[in-house]
Amino acid sequence: MLNVALPKGRLGNKVYNMLEAIGYECKEIMEDSRKLIFINENTGVKYFLVKPSDVAIYVEYGAADIGFVGKDILLEQSSDVYELLDLGLGKCKMAVASINDFRDDPKRPLRVATKFPNIARGYYDTKNREIEIIKLSGSIEIAPVLGLSDVIVDIVETGKTLIENGLSVVEDIVPISARMIANKSSYKFKEKEIEKIVTELKKGEYK
Repeated sequence: MLNVALPKGRLGNKVYNMLEAIGYECKEIMEDSRKLIFINENTGVKYFLVKPSDVAIYVEYGAADIGFVGKDILLEQSSDVYELLDLGLGKCKMAVASINDFRDDPKRPLRVATKFPNIARGYYDTKNREIEIIKLSGSIEIAPVLGLSDVIVDIVETGKTLIENGLSVVEDIVPISARMIANKSSYKFKEKEIEKIVTELKKGEYK
């Protein structure tokens, strides 16, 4: 039995459709129910639905053999897993943004508002720039506008939200998209089956 962690929501639905197309169907998962675990004995697959930010945790600790998760979560959590495939889904980027006339003052720590403190800290460490992290949970675009921070570090898709709030991208940090990951021990024992999925997904035009 192959244990697969799927993120709840749109990404999980897209990934399931991809897996179904290569022979790992489990029709029950598409029914309207509150169930979180779905098993198809015939195809030898067990799916379970979890919060997107928890996928890598389930995989890292072996509750799941494989999972599908955004690169942003892998970077933020420093997950100890194998990253096997870039699915090309949910393409966006992690970036630094601020008000349009922002000018950095290197004489003092840069105040950075973000939902991703580890990514932000790691990025500015490479630049040897001293920063002060301001951890926020909700929409962070207003932080520089209200003077709470100098910049934000956040996921940028179209950039429309930034523009509408008087912000613009200052620097790109890293491209973001959905990745297929595997538990390191599971990969040793189920390498053939896992690599079969990787190969079949690579053949598909899902991007």
